[in-house]
Amino acid sequence: MALQCGIIGLPNVGKSTLFSALTNIQNVAANYEFATIEANIGIVNVPDPRLDILVNLVSPKSIVPTTVQFLDIAGLVKGASTGGGRGNAFLKDVREASALIHVLRCFEDENIVRSAGAVDPVADKEIIETELQLKDLESVEKKIQKTERAARAGDTEAKKDLQVLQAYQAHLSQGKNARTLDFSDDEKQSVADLFLLTIKPILYVANVKEEHLHQDNQHVQNLKEAVNKEGDQVIKICAALEAQIAEITEKEEKEMFLSEYGLKESGLDQMIRVSYGLLDLITYFTAGVQEVRAWTIRKGWKAPLAASVIHSDLEKGFIRAEVIKLDDYQKYKTENACKEAGKMALEGKDYIVQDGDVIYFRTNK
Repeated sequence: MALQCGIIGLPNVGKSTLFSALTNIQNVAANYEFATIEANIGIVNVPDPRLDILVNLVSPKSIVPTTVQFLDIAGLVKGASTGGGRGNAFLKDVREASALIHVLRCFEDENIVRSAGAVDPVADKEIIETELQLKDLESVEKKIQKTERAARAGDTEAKKDLQVLQAYQAHLSQGKNARTLDFSDDEKQSVADLFLLTIKPILYVANVKEEHLHQDNQHVQNLKEAVNKEGDQVIKICAALEAQIAEITEKEEKEMFLSEYGLKESGLDQMIRVSYGLLDLITYFTAGVQEVRAWTIRKGWKAPLAASVIHSDLEKGFIRAEVIKLDDYQKYKTENACKEAGKMALEGKDYIVQDGDVIYFRTNK
């Protein structure tokens, strides 16, 4: 699935440092504004302890985790909606992302360039969101003009679309993000072709110093208060520390390093997992001696469609899905033992695949 999380933020807040740590792409960060000009793309494995459980049970010859793509987008500045900074190029990159990771500086350091004045993550958040809202408002108003003509001519669907568009227009004009407007999926189809920037799911990343990983400083407290009002999520990451963690290749050494800082997992691992969820994705597994593999699908997919990510023939010739829950697999140790214990379900075409299912597809192809 070519789904991307776009990493956005003002210049010099730590986006490229995080991206380097995520993807092991070196030397993409620099201590000056617009160090990133063209968007960088990285494909990252999604950390999933369930994969380790299956590997220990099956001892396969190969292991294939699922992945998520990250897009490191150049820093935005005030006025981007009218061409400031990288302007339209930045907004095009944002439009192509399926979800957004908004990195905000939540630490003081006089050695790191900052032209926007005193450190204020809430104000920084508002700068970027205002630019995105203005661009969305422009898109909505252009469509309103076209839809009004059709509505006046008596087009029933156009009249319905116009009501939705006008609601978005009013909402955006008040400085609110499109995703906070409560519409049904059917109603949202009225703006689906606009690919609104502020309708995308978002995760806010507070970039902090090491000493504030466990205790929020005032910047993080202010940011959480602002974000919680919108029902979104904030996670804390120390970009400088993540860069060090990324250089450690041995699993045991990495675990020791994390424990020294009182961490159970790296901030980036948490960010990857949350980002995966933002995209409304889930994972199912196939397990055999040749390969244990994680497969990415959309939440709510039925078994034949889920099978298609392995091969299109599996969907066309679908007979049934043999499903074992991971907890049962872990308890009974083998596929045969699960079957004998009545823990292998035979599911048909209407079965909705659940996150963590271990599946074998029967097909006539």
